[in-house]
Amino acid sequence: MNEQRLQTVSSFPGSGTLAAQQNRVLRNTYWLLALSMLPTVLGAWLGVATGIARAMSPGVSMIVFLAGAFGFMFAIEKTKEKSTGVYVLLGFTFFMGLMLARLLSMVLGFKNGGSLIMMAFGGTATIFFAMATMASVVKRDLSTMGKFLTVGAWILFFGFIANFFLQSSALMLTLLVLCLGVFSAFILYDVKRVIDGGETNYVSATLAIYLDVFNVFQSLLSILGIFGGERD
Repeated sequence: MNEQRLQTVSSFPGSGTLAAQQNRVLRNTYWLLALSMLPTVLGAWLGVATGIARAMSPGVSMIVFLAGAFGFMFAIEKTKEKSTGVYVLLGFTFFMGLMLARLLSMVLGFKNGGSLIMMAFGGTATIFFAMATMASVVKRDLSTMGKFLTVGAWILFFGFIANFFLQSSALMLTLLVLCLGVFSAFILYDVKRVIDGGETNYVSATLAIYLDVFNVFQSLLSILGIFGGERD
Protein backbone atom coordinates (compact mmCIF):
# COMPACT_ATOMS: atom_id res chain seq x y z
CA MET A 1 0.00 0.00 0.00
CA ASN A 2 2.84 2.45 0.76
CA GLU A 3 4.44 1.95 -2.64
CA GLN A 4 1.05 2.31 -4.29
CA ARG A 5 0.42 5.65 -2.56
CA LEU A 6 3.86 7.07 -3.37
CA GLN A 7 4.05 6.11 -7.04
CA THR A 8 4.15 8.95 -9.57
CA VAL A 9 4.05 9.05 -13.36
CA SER A 10 5.75 11.55 -15.63
CA SER A 11 3.69 13.29 -18.27
CA PHE A 12 3.59 16.25 -20.59
CA PRO A 13 1.52 19.09 -19.06
CA GLY A 14 -1.36 20.21 -21.15
CA SER A 15 -1.63 17.02 -23.14
CA GLY A 16 -5.22 16.49 -24.28
CA THR A 17 -4.76 12.72 -24.33
CA LEU A 18 -3.35 12.78 -20.81
CA ALA A 19 -6.20 14.96 -19.54
CA ALA A 20 -8.74 12.60 -21.08
CA GLN A 21 -7.03 9.60 -19.47
CA GLN A 22 -6.98 11.29 -16.05
CA ASN A 23 -10.65 12.22 -16.35
CA ARG A 24 -11.51 8.65 -17.32
CA VAL A 25 -9.63 7.21 -14.34
CA LEU A 26 -11.31 9.70 -11.99
CA ARG A 27 -14.76 8.97 -13.45
CA ASN A 28 -14.28 5.20 -13.22
CA THR A 29 -12.98 5.57 -9.67
CA TYR A 30 -16.06 7.50 -8.57
CA TRP A 31 -18.38 5.00 -10.23
CA LEU A 32 -16.64 2.02 -8.66
CA LEU A 33 -16.53 3.78 -5.29
CA ALA A 34 -20.28 4.33 -5.46
CA LEU A 35 -20.82 0.71 -6.51
CA SER A 36 -18.64 -0.53 -3.64
CA MET A 37 -21.06 0.97 -1.13
CA LEU A 38 -23.71 -1.60 -2.11
CA PRO A 39 -21.82 -4.72 -0.92
CA THR A 40 -20.66 -2.72 2.12
CA VAL A 41 -24.27 -2.00 3.10
CA LEU A 42 -25.25 -5.60 2.33
CA GLY A 43 -22.40 -6.97 4.45
CA ALA A 44 -23.24 -4.59 7.31
CA TRP A 45 -26.94 -5.52 7.19
CA LEU A 46 -26.13 -9.24 7.12
CA GLY A 47 -23.67 -8.86 9.98
CA VAL A 48 -26.19 -7.00 12.16
CA ALA A 49 -29.08 -9.31 11.25
CA THR A 50 -27.19 -12.53 11.95
CA GLY A 51 -25.06 -11.23 14.81
CA ILE A 52 -22.04 -12.97 13.30
CA ALA A 53 -19.66 -10.12 14.13
CA ARG A 54 -20.77 -9.79 17.74
CA ALA A 55 -20.64 -13.57 18.19
CA MET A 56 -16.86 -13.41 17.85
CA SER A 57 -14.77 -12.32 20.80
CA PRO A 58 -12.91 -8.99 20.38
CA GLY A 59 -9.61 -10.84 19.99
CA VAL A 60 -10.92 -13.21 17.33
CA SER A 61 -12.67 -10.34 15.57
CA MET A 62 -9.42 -8.35 15.38
CA ILE A 63 -7.48 -11.33 13.99
CA VAL A 64 -10.17 -12.06 11.38
CA PHE A 65 -10.30 -8.39 10.40
CA LEU A 66 -6.53 -8.00 10.01
CA ALA A 67 -6.09 -11.29 8.14
CA GLY A 68 -9.07 -10.66 5.87
CA ALA A 69 -8.29 -7.01 5.15
CA PHE A 70 -4.61 -7.51 4.33
CA GLY A 71 -5.39 -10.68 2.38
CA PHE A 72 -7.97 -8.90 0.25
CA MET A 73 -5.72 -5.88 -0.32
CA PHE A 74 -2.91 -8.16 -1.47
CA ALA A 75 -5.29 -9.94 -3.87
CA ILE A 76 -6.61 -6.63 -5.21
CA GLU A 77 -3.11 -5.39 -6.00
CA LYS A 78 -2.35 -8.67 -7.78
CA THR A 79 -5.49 -8.53 -9.94
CA LYS A 80 -5.96 -4.77 -10.41
CA GLU A 81 -4.98 -4.85 -14.10
CA LYS A 82 -7.67 -7.46 -14.84
CA SER A 83 -11.45 -7.37 -14.63
CA THR A 84 -11.10 -9.83 -11.74
CA GLY A 85 -9.75 -6.96 -9.66
CA VAL A 86 -13.16 -5.28 -9.63
CA TYR A 87 -14.84 -8.40 -8.24
CA VAL A 88 -12.13 -8.90 -5.63
CA LEU A 89 -12.55 -5.27 -4.59
CA LEU A 90 -16.32 -5.70 -4.25
CA GLY A 91 -15.72 -8.85 -2.18
CA PHE A 92 -13.41 -6.80 0.04
CA THR A 93 -16.06 -4.11 0.57
CA PHE A 94 -18.60 -6.81 1.52
CA PHE A 95 -16.10 -8.15 4.07
CA MET A 96 -15.55 -4.64 5.45
CA GLY A 97 -19.30 -4.24 5.83
CA LEU A 98 -19.43 -7.47 7.83
CA MET A 99 -16.64 -6.23 10.10
CA LEU A 100 -18.43 -2.89 10.54
CA ALA A 101 -21.50 -4.71 11.87
CA ARG A 102 -20.00 -5.01 15.35
CA LEU A 103 -19.80 -1.21 15.74
CA LEU A 104 -23.20 -0.72 14.11
CA SER A 105 -24.80 -3.20 16.52
CA MET A 106 -23.33 -1.36 19.48
CA VAL A 107 -24.58 2.00 18.22
CA LEU A 108 -28.02 0.57 17.43
CA GLY A 109 -28.18 -0.43 21.09
CA PHE A 110 -28.62 3.27 21.90
CA LYS A 111 -32.08 4.77 21.88
CA ASN A 112 -30.97 7.21 19.16
CA GLY A 113 -28.71 4.72 17.36
CA GLY A 114 -30.41 5.08 13.98
CA SER A 115 -30.06 8.86 13.98
CA LEU A 116 -26.40 8.60 15.02
CA ILE A 117 -25.69 6.35 12.04
CA MET A 118 -27.42 8.81 9.70
CA MET A 119 -25.43 11.69 11.22
CA ALA A 120 -22.19 9.76 10.70
CA PHE A 121 -23.19 8.98 7.11
CA GLY A 122 -24.06 12.63 6.44
CA GLY A 123 -20.86 13.85 8.08
CA THR A 124 -18.75 11.40 6.06
CA ALA A 125 -20.44 12.47 2.81
CA THR A 126 -19.84 16.13 3.67
CA ILE A 127 -16.16 15.51 4.42
CA PHE A 128 -15.74 13.50 1.22
CA PHE A 129 -17.33 16.11 -1.04
CA ALA A 130 -15.40 18.92 0.68
CA MET A 131 -12.05 17.14 0.29
CA ALA A 132 -12.79 16.02 -3.29
CA THR A 133 -13.80 19.56 -4.24
CA MET A 134 -10.66 20.95 -2.63
CA ALA A 135 -8.56 18.43 -4.55
CA SER A 136 -10.04 19.69 -7.82
CA VAL A 137 -9.19 23.35 -7.12
CA VAL A 138 -5.84 23.08 -5.31
CA LYS A 139 -3.03 23.68 -7.82
CA ARG A 140 0.01 22.87 -5.69
CA ASP A 141 1.69 19.47 -5.69
CA LEU A 142 0.64 17.43 -2.64
CA SER A 143 2.90 14.43 -3.26
CA THR A 144 5.07 15.10 -0.18
CA MET A 145 1.92 15.10 1.94
CA GLY A 146 1.56 11.35 1.38
CA LYS A 147 4.70 10.47 3.34
CA PHE A 148 3.51 12.24 6.48
CA LEU A 149 0.01 10.80 6.18
CA THR A 150 1.36 7.28 5.70
CA VAL A 151 3.51 7.61 8.83
CA GLY A 152 0.46 8.93 10.68
CA ALA A 153 -1.66 6.00 9.49
CA TRP A 154 0.91 3.47 10.72
CA ILE A 155 1.16 5.22 14.09
CA LEU A 156 -2.63 5.05 14.39
CA PHE A 157 -2.61 1.39 13.40
CA PHE A 158 -0.14 0.44 16.12
CA GLY A 159 -1.91 2.77 18.54
CA PHE A 160 -5.20 0.92 18.08
CA ILE A 161 -3.42 -2.43 18.47
CA ALA A 162 -1.79 -1.23 21.70
CA ASN A 163 -5.07 0.13 23.04
CA PHE A 164 -6.71 -3.24 22.46
CA PHE A 165 -4.60 -4.41 25.40
CA LEU A 166 -4.52 -1.14 27.37
CA GLN A 167 -8.27 -0.47 27.12
CA SER A 168 -7.79 3.27 27.75
CA SER A 169 -10.88 5.38 27.01
CA ALA A 170 -8.82 8.58 26.77
CA LEU A 171 -6.35 7.01 24.33
CA MET A 172 -9.20 5.56 22.27
CA LEU A 173 -10.86 8.97 21.92
CA THR A 174 -7.54 10.57 20.99
CA LEU A 175 -6.91 7.91 18.35
CA LEU A 176 -10.41 8.32 16.90
CA VAL A 177 -10.05 12.08 16.56
CA LEU A 178 -6.61 11.71 14.95
CA CYS A 179 -7.95 8.98 12.66
CA LEU A 180 -10.76 11.28 11.53
CA GLY A 181 -8.25 14.02 10.71
CA VAL A 182 -5.65 11.81 9.02
CA PHE A 183 -8.07 9.97 6.74
CA SER A 184 -9.98 13.13 5.86
CA ALA A 185 -6.64 14.49 4.65
CA PHE A 186 -6.01 11.19 2.85
CA ILE A 187 -9.20 11.74 0.81
CA LEU A 188 -7.77 15.05 -0.39
CA TYR A 189 -4.42 13.45 -1.15
CA ASP A 190 -5.76 10.34 -2.93
CA VAL A 191 -8.28 12.23 -5.09
CA LYS A 192 -5.60 14.78 -5.97
CA ARG A 193 -3.26 11.95 -7.05
CA VAL A 194 -5.87 10.71 -9.51
CA ILE A 195 -6.53 14.21 -10.83
CA ASP A 196 -2.80 14.85 -11.31
CA GLY A 197 -2.19 11.47 -12.96
CA GLY A 198 -0.24 10.03 -10.03
CA GLU A 199 -2.59 7.03 -9.98
CA THR A 200 -3.61 5.57 -13.33
CA ASN A 201 -5.39 2.43 -12.19
CA TYR A 202 -8.96 3.04 -11.08
CA VAL A 203 -9.14 -0.16 -9.01
CA SER A 204 -6.16 0.91 -6.89
CA ALA A 205 -7.55 4.44 -6.70
CA THR A 206 -10.92 3.14 -5.53
CA LEU A 207 -9.29 0.92 -2.91
CA ALA A 208 -7.33 3.85 -1.45
CA ILE A 209 -10.29 6.25 -1.36
CA TYR A 210 -12.66 3.56 -0.05
CA LEU A 211 -10.33 2.90 2.89
CA ASP A 212 -10.21 6.65 3.56
CA VAL A 213 -14.00 6.95 3.56
CA PHE A 214 -14.45 3.79 5.63
CA ASN A 215 -12.08 5.03 8.33
CA VAL A 216 -13.68 8.48 8.40
CA PHE A 217 -17.15 6.94 8.82
CA GLN A 218 -16.03 4.45 11.47
CA SER A 219 -14.20 7.14 13.47
CA LEU A 220 -17.05 9.63 13.22
CA LEU A 221 -19.65 7.04 14.24
CA SER A 222 -17.54 5.96 17.21
CA ILE A 223 -17.12 9.55 18.38
CA LEU A 224 -20.84 10.22 18.02
CA GLY A 225 -21.59 7.06 19.95
CA ILE A 226 -19.29 8.12 22.78
CA PHE A 227 -20.69 11.63 23.12
CA GLY A 228 -24.22 11.34 21.77
CA GLY A 229 -25.41 7.84 22.60
CA GLU A 230 -28.61 7.83 24.65
CA ARG A 231 -29.34 4.75 26.70
CA ASP A 232 -32.90 3.61 27.51
